[in-house]
Amino acid sequence: MNATLVAVVLSLFSAVAYAAAAVAQERLASRSSGAGIMRMVRRGAWWGSVLLNGGGALLHVVALNYGPLTVVQPLGALTLVAAVPLGARIAGRKVSRAEWRGTSYTLAGLAAILVVASGPAPERTLDGAQSIAVASATVAVIAFLAKPGAKPGLRHATASGIASGVASALTQTVTVALTDTGSLPLYQVLGIALLVAAFATAGLLLSQTAYQDGLGAPLSMVTLSNPVAAAVIGLTLLGESLQGGAGGILVAAAGAGLAGRGVVLLSRATPEGAGSGVQDSDRYEDVERTGEVAHDDGVPGDIVVPDHIALPEPAGVPHDEHPVAAVLALRPESASQEPAMLPRPTTGPGQLTAL
Repeated sequence: MNATLVAVVLSLFSAVAYAAAAVAQERLASRSSGAGIMRMVRRGAWWGSVLLNGGGALLHVVALNYGPLTVVQPLGALTLVAAVPLGARIAGRKVSRAEWRGTSYTLAGLAAILVVASGPAPERTLDGAQSIAVASATVAVIAFLAKPGAKPGLRHATASGIASGVASALTQTVTVALTDTGSLPLYQVLGIALLVAAFATAGLLLSQTAYQDGLGAPLSMVTLSNPVAAAVIGLTLLGESLQGGAGGILVAAAGAGLAGRGVVLLSRATPEGAGSGVQDSDRYEDVERTGEVAHDDGVPGDIVVPDHIALPEPAGVPHDEHPVAAVLALRPESASQEPAMLPRPTTGPGQLTAL
């Protein structure tokens, strides 16, 4: 079987695994809004997403052993394409027309890129000095993007994509070095492997915090920045190139623009029937946060709250004041009537008369 075809198939399965992980992370982030990362890692859903990310990463590593970065990394954009129907399926809604249009644009753009990007498996690897230089530059960029500030979602998503893209490039170096004995000393291979683990972990944590702002826009930024970072390394340091010369560059640029347009459409699309098909576990968590539950039609409704649970009164809603409290406050106008649960005084013998 053709090596490039093997890389494409493995990349497709990797994209599906990454898509499932992204949906799981977004659902966890939406349920744990405002919670720290340490609270989220205590939940089983977090570790489920870690396993999915690990499976996607393993398939990605094997794909890099069969195909170049310029082929494998663009296929990572299919993560967004797979996440759209998967997220809609879990939410119990239909995929909107805008989402299908964005999916079509993304697939067409990826096809154009693959036409000129297909080539032999890489033979060159980053040496120790190049790996350290790439890692240092990446750490500086991530530190700048991850600094505290307002609305960090897109910045964290961009940093996550860059970290994952650099991890992919370094992973390719490790896999080629291990299959080609003697290309790099063992201690350098181990050092690069540690860098891969560090950047992969950073990408996972940054994406988890980014998904607190939703799934579409952050995942779009991860999808775009990941292949860009890896392609820059592959084209500048690993000797990879696009086929077709200047014409191939134009085709790749057009494909990238079309795929980018599709990603933007997917991130801006309004889901049809969003909010329907809420799971029972989501309903219980909504009760804990708001005291309301979503019915099957997605519209919040009233629930019966047990007597032993005290719910805060809505701000700004007027209520009748107790008569005694009104008298003590010297505001008789606020005592409109006596509460119904108190017996009204009578004027019979032996009884006090009302004031």
